[in-house]
Amino acid sequence: MSQLLTARQAEELHKSIIAYLASANLPQSSGTLREELGDSVNIDDATVKKYEGLLEKKWTSVVRLQKKIMDLESRCASLQAELDSATPTSLSRRNQDPASWLPRAPARHNLQSHRDPVNCVAFHPVFSSLASGSDDTTIKVWDWELGELERTIKGHTKAVLDVDYGGPRGGTLLASCSSDLTIKLWDPSDEYKNIRTLPGHDHSVSAIRFIPSGAAGSPMSGNLLVSASRDKTLRIWDVTTGYCVKTLQGHAGWVRDVTPSLDGRFLFSAGDDQIPRLWDISSGETKATFLGHEHVVECVAFAPAASYPHLAAIAGLKKPPSASSSAEFVATGSRDKTIRLWDSRGTLIKTLVGHDNWVRALVFHPGGKYLLSVSDDKTLRCWDLTQECKCVRTLNIHEHFVSCLRWAPPLIKDTGLNGDAGVNGSPTPTATTNGSKEDANPAAKMSIRCVLATGSVDLNVRVFAS
Repeated sequence: MSQLLTARQAEELHKSIIAYLASANLPQSSGTLREELGDSVNIDDATVKKYEGLLEKKWTSVVRLQKKIMDLESRCASLQAELDSATPTSLSRRNQDPASWLPRAPARHNLQSHRDPVNCVAFHPVFSSLASGSDDTTIKVWDWELGELERTIKGHTKAVLDVDYGGPRGGTLLASCSSDLTIKLWDPSDEYKNIRTLPGHDHSVSAIRFIPSGAAGSPMSGNLLVSASRDKTLRIWDVTTGYCVKTLQGHAGWVRDVTPSLDGRFLFSAGDDQIPRLWDISSGETKATFLGHEHVVECVAFAPAASYPHLAAIAGLKKPPSASSSAEFVATGSRDKTIRLWDSRGTLIKTLVGHDNWVRALVFHPGGKYLLSVSDDKTLRCWDLTQECKCVRTLNIHEHFVSCLRWAPPLIKDTGLNGDAGVNGSPTPTATTNGSKEDANPAAKMSIRCVLATGSVDLNVRVFAS
């Protein structure tokens, strides 16, 4: 007899074999084994019942554990290889380089106070304020650094569908839009007082964005605001007067989302008609349409100039477009579960498949290397544009559908002699268009803030930060 097993283990094994043979309806084999073992094993019917199935369980668990060991060994080997090739410099660079930073679980803050699903979030361009809007008709303003609720803003009578910070230079406003058909402007410098209500849409107003002026000296500020509505139109408003200065018609259904280009010359919108549109703001004409989605398009995004080299490679271009040119590439996310990347002429360059449910929001990493998306499958996914848009990270970030995603806007650095930012961390804006010296690396002018926020039907707002 092999000495590998102790007497106790051998007895257990014998009982298991007898029980297995009995359950497999092999009484002769079972009887023979009992005879040969004689008095060394006492086994009655109750014992047979007790040991039934034990052998199969052990057998299958051994196979499963063997597979697990092999998986862990290969993972261990790849981590070891990573460690071997890492130098102190590469490790510290990896920890510091904001252009490569991606969110990790768990969230830094989980902000709870809304009583109904959260539909939208927006960051203040300078301070650590984060606004969120909800089906509970309120807007809540949080300090995202401290993870604390600063105030609750009441005024809308139905669900708040979108919020955005922006507006005239030196006078940042918060804009909100709602199913109550109105757009409201709030003044953060005066206790978030409601300074203006913009009526005009004939149905729910689903999205709102301040349009950057692109002007020298203050490219991100501007007096114009764009809204998208279920009444099938886009409207452009002057926030200083409260007048609607232009109505853009062309969509055949509910317009779900709209975003302006960084220089304020173009708009990109999409919705229920499944055909996103690129608009020229000055003429109000459609510049291009984007055909390919098979369901409602929920979200749109302009690619930043920092991602042009990677997207140009995917599109098969020999050299990327000029960094000073805006609206060269765009992304759309849809209820058909896909994300699509396009050039500005409406040519599809890549379809990203991976989400298991509606894609609800998109944001390009300010460093240009990644595209991030959130979905009703409760995940946030990071797609690497340098690796043919491979999904390099999937985070389960909420307990229910994820409805919105925003990245904290970068602070624009002064390109003066000292290269310092403005006073008190406020951005000292610089010219980024028309006559400005083109920067080989547009991201270099920006001080990337590694902070993003998500909102969900689970009533929570979550903040991810480095």
